[in-house]
Parts: sequence; C-alpha cells; structure tokens
Amino acid sequence: MMDPLPESSLPMSHAFGSEPPSDHPAGTDFVLVCGLGSLGQHCVEILKEFGVVVSAIELNIPQDWEIPGIPDVIEQLWQGDCRQSELLLKAGITKCRAILLVTDNERANLEAAFAARLLNPTVRLVTRSSKQNLNHLLNQQLGNFIAFEPTQLSASAFALAAIDENILGFFNHHEQLFQVIQHVIDEQHYWRGTRKVHELNTRMRRVLMHVPFQGRSPNGSCNESFQQFHQWEPNATIQAGDVLITIEVTHPLMLASQLLDDDSSTETLTWQDQLKNALKQLNGIKAIKKLWSSTDPRDQIQRVALICGMTVVVLLFSGTVLLRLFYPDTSLMNAFFATVVLLLGGYGDRFDDFQIDVPIPIWLRLFSLLLTIAGTAFVGVLYALLTEKLLTLRLQFLEKRPPIPTQNHVVVIGMGRVGRRVVDLLQRFRHPLVGIVDHMPDEDTLEQIPLVTGNLNAALEKVNLLSAQSIVAVTEDELQNLELGLMVHDANPQSRLVIRTYDQRFTDRVAQLFPYAQVLCVSALSAEAFVAAAFGEIVLSLFRLHTQTVLVTEYNIEDGDTLNGLLLSDIAYGYGVVPLIYQRVGTSAEAVMPSDDVRLRVGDRLIVLATIEGLKRIEKGELAPRQWQLIVEKLLTPRATFDGASETALISGCSMEVAHHLMHHVPGTLPQLLYEHQAKRLVRKLRKAQVLAKTELQNR
Repeated sequence: MMDPLPESSLPMSHAFGSEPPSDHPAGTDFVLVCGLGSLGQHCVEILKEFGVVVSAIELNIPQDWEIPGIPDVIEQLWQGDCRQSELLLKAGITKCRAILLVTDNERANLEAAFAARLLNPTVRLVTRSSKQNLNHLLNQQLGNFIAFEPTQLSASAFALAAIDENILGFFNHHEQLFQVIQHVIDEQHYWRGTRKVHELNTRMRRVLMHVPFQGRSPNGSCNESFQQFHQWEPNATIQAGDVLITIEVTHPLMLASQLLDDDSSTETLTWQDQLKNALKQLNGIKAIKKLWSSTDPRDQIQRVALICGMTVVVLLFSGTVLLRLFYPDTSLMNAFFATVVLLLGGYGDRFDDFQIDVPIPIWLRLFSLLLTIAGTAFVGVLYALLTEKLLTLRLQFLEKRPPIPTQNHVVVIGMGRVGRRVVDLLQRFRHPLVGIVDHMPDEDTLEQIPLVTGNLNAALEKVNLLSAQSIVAVTEDELQNLELGLMVHDANPQSRLVIRTYDQRFTDRVAQLFPYAQVLCVSALSAEAFVAAAFGEIVLSLFRLHTQTVLVTEYNIEDGDTLNGLLLSDIAYGYGVVPLIYQRVGTSAEAVMPSDDVRLRVGDRLIVLATIEGLKRIEKGELAPRQWQLIVEKLLTPRATFDGASETALISGCSMEVAHHLMHHVPGTLPQLLYEHQAKRLVRKLRKAQVLAKTELQNR
C-alpha cells in the first residue's frame, strides 16, 4: 500500500516519497504517460521494452495494479490532473520525446494535449480519442499529433475471431485489400510436393510463416506460436500437413468473405431476390404437392389462393364454352368477355328483363347467376389475398431489417463501440449476422441487420443459437460477457466463442480456465499501437497472429533515419519486418510487395508489417547479424562473368568492383556476409546467370 499524498501534484518514485531525480535524460529517451488505467499500464509495460525512461501522471493512484510491478518500472509517478500546466512542467514535459494521453476522459486527453503543445512545440502527442474528424483537424493544426480509439483498433480482432479460422487479419490501403490467410495443406492441395516455400512469394503474395508437419498436432493447429517473420526455410518443399500463413493483396472489389465457402449467404438477399428464387423453385406438380402437404400457415393461405384461382379459371372456361355453343353467331372473344362480366358481378348487365330480345333457357340463366355468385365470392377472396400480400410487402419494404439468419451466422451481443464496429466489419464481409441489444437503437442505426432487443439472456433463445457459427460477447460488462459466453457454450459447444474483457489478469485466468473461448482484452490489443505512435511511426492497422500483435506501420524516410540507405532486404531480414508498399520520393506510383533490391533514400515512403520487437529494433537501429557466406564455385559461360557480377551487386548491395573481382577469381567467397533468405535468393539468381554457387553458415 502506498502512503497517502498530502498534495495532488506531489511526485512519487520507486521509494514513494523520495525526491525524484533533478533532471531527465535526453528527450529521445523520455516518455510521459498520462492515465494509468488498463491501457496506460499496458503502454508503460511495452515502453520499458524499448529501454526508455517512463514517467506517469494519474489522478487516482490505483491501490491494486492490473499489471504487477508497474510502479517499479516508472521513473516518476505524479498524482494530479494532467491538464494542469504546472504539473506537466514538473513531470518534465519540456524534455520528453512523446506524451501518451490515455485517460478514460477524452475531453481531458485533448485539453492535456493542448497544454502540452503550448509547453513543448515539438513533443509527440499520442491521444486516446474517438472524434475522428476532430483528430484529423488537430493533426493538421497542431502537427506531430496522432489519436487512436482502442475499440476501433481492436474490433477487427473480434470480427476475425468470429468468422473464420483461416483469415487471421486484413486491412485496406486505398482501394486494395490485404488479407492474412492461413493455408493448411492437404493431400489434394496443388502446392503439395510441387512448390518450394520461396516460390509462393509473388507480386501479390508474401510468406509470413511456414510450419512443417513435424511439430504440429493432427488437427492442423500449430504447436509453436509465431515469434518473428522470416523464420522459415526458403528451399523447403511444401508437404501435406504443413501450415503456411501468407499476406495477399486482392482485387479492390473482392471481399474477404468471398474466400469463404458459406452456404448461408442467401440469408442476406433482398425480398425481390428471394421472390425470384421462390418462383424458380415452383416446379409444376411437385411444387403443388409440397404446398398441399405443408403445415406452414403461409402455405395454407397460398392453398386457399390456389383453390380460388383454379375455380375461377374453370368457371371462366365453362362459361365461355356454353355461351359460344348457345349463340353460334357470336365470336369466341365476345363469349369470353361476357363470361368475365358475369364473374365480376355483371348478371344484371347481361340479363335485364326489359332488354331481352332473344329467349334464353332457364338453365343458362341459372348457370349465369351461378357464375356471378361464384365470381363474387372467389374473386373477392383473391382481391383480399392480393391486398394482404401487397400490404405485407409494403411493410417489409418499410421495415429495413432483414430476417434473423437460420444457420452459420454470427451472433453479436452488445452494440457499444466495439459491437458496432464488429457489425460493420461483418457486413463488409457479407457474413450473415444478428445483433442482440438490451434496447432498440435509433431508427437510422444498424438498420441493415436483424436485431433482437430486450433481456439478453432471453434474447439468446430467438437467434437460432444451435445453428450459429460464432457468438461474440462485447457488452460493457466483462462478467456479463463471461456469463453469456458460458451459456452459449453450454447450448452449442460447436460454435466459436469470443469474449471481450477489460482486465488483463481476468483475461489470462479466463483464457486458462476456458480454452475453447477466445478471450480478447481491448487495452492489450491496442497498447502496442499507442507505443509505436510515440516513436513517430504511423500505425495504420493491427491484427493478431497467434499470440503476437502485428502492426501495419508507415515510415517516411528522413535524414538520419535508421532505414535510410538500406536495401529492403536489409530492412526485412535485419529488422524482422515485411515490406508491403514502397513509394519513391517524387512519384505517386506505389509498388506493392516491392523487390528486396530497392534501396531507400530520404523522402521515400514505406509500409511494413512489424511486431513491437521489430519496431524496437528499427528505433534503436539494431540490425540482426549477417551470418551466411556466398561461395562462387564455377562459371559455366563467358557471359556469366558480367551477369553474375550484376546479380551479386544488386542483391548483396556490394559495389560492382567487389562483384567483378569475385567473378574473376573463381572459386571465391564474397567478402561480406548476407542474411539467409538474401544469400539463398542470390544463389538461385546466379544459377540462372550460369554461375554455380552455394551458401554456408559462418563458423558452422
């Protein structure tokens, strides 16, 4: 327990009461965190992995920390309102590199951002805020400002956990959709036995992970979790039982759900499409027999309509024939229209006693009266049924919510920020879904999805739970999410279960006790994006790859940048990231899945996939050591000297002089070491240039 503070702005150090250091380290090593709730504590934990000095401001110091040991890693802990300029000055705002404003009060975060900018015009402002338009305007006006909303960052993880185990992540860039897909290789897969892993790298695809059949359980899941990129053997042949994870860019109009084999997609058809399909399914006698034996009330109404319609047709045919036989001089068309008049109640028009010029047999007059009576009855029934149908269709047209799906759908419980965002993503996937909410939202809100309102426990009985594919419990109460999740699993153990939590300790314990559930903590998912933004990176999106959070991060190369002057191969294998998009300075064209041979320079723009470990390496400029040697054994043709030197210089990054010297002194070894993927790719390129070469691990 901490000693009470006599004033709201007194500092706290590791000793809780000792004087804080008189000066902070240089600005590049100091970050200030305002708000030590769940998100703030996760940010502090990750910041310490970067080796920076972390200080914090918190209005109400927690008595029970969600992440144990957080006070021990904070250099200075100040209690007070982070909006106060005096407190910010005491906490060292003028010397810090970045300030993370992650309290639960968005207004307080923005006010503190304004105060921090006035005190330090260059500090990096990373703010928790859901006001997207305001955030964009503040970025333009304040500069060096970025804002995130944790629920928006984490919603994709909930949506993907619900719909398909083979789609692990996705994000959009301009009009291109990038998808992270897991491929489980079976005996019939066209990659099996015909492809090496490196051959899957194309202009539209990159391999992120390859797990051979050894080390995998029979059900297809990986026993080892993902740690970092490029940890796979490029020359390995793909075999049955292997698991490959790739990132692929698809056509702008293609959605992730188009990769799914979902038989329930017809649930989202409009009523016009459903009517067309129903008409196509009507197949003469078979359809009539099916209709006649059905016990559905709607089918019973259709049977009445069918009987009435058939009766009217028989009477129309009989009346036309009889009138034509009795009056041979009249045309068949006149007999038909006379019968129609009788069926529509026109007996008086046809048989007025004061206008009879030709004697009419009594039986014909009685039959005509029968036509009028029957027509009035049966046509009246048809009118009523038609009116009822038109009113029903009109109400269906006005009622914009589609019906509740019957199978393979996702049930989203809770329509807060996370729930709405999950629904939005599922709609983009064109995946059938139904929402459960305790009260009906505004008319213009979520109008395109079926909703069940009322008591959440009772609502579960109305959403076809037994045939649901997944249930996502994302209410604001994590205990209620757990309760609903356990109820769902008890009713349908085969469905996927995704539970939203807020406390990391609670998350860890629930995940251990109920391994069939995917338990996701919003703060833990989004904290890495806040930390990455503190170092100047632009985080575009994030997703989960097994147990790791992967960030889609944008870099604009500046003078003195740790990326400046490096080949993309050095960046990829040295820092452990995956380059996705490259844009050269002064051009508008973007290269998707760029070549490893591109060398970055000031002004270039690069978007990569990176873990927090990769971002930390880039921040510190810590390239992994090169360990592979290239040994040139033989030149097969005279031209191989020039072609081999060109390929060597291009891929390794060495000078042309060094490359030519190597080709003129065969056998020989390239003086500089390479990364494994880089070296083995160079061997393959040299083979095409008629140069025989091999690689060896240094000091093996």
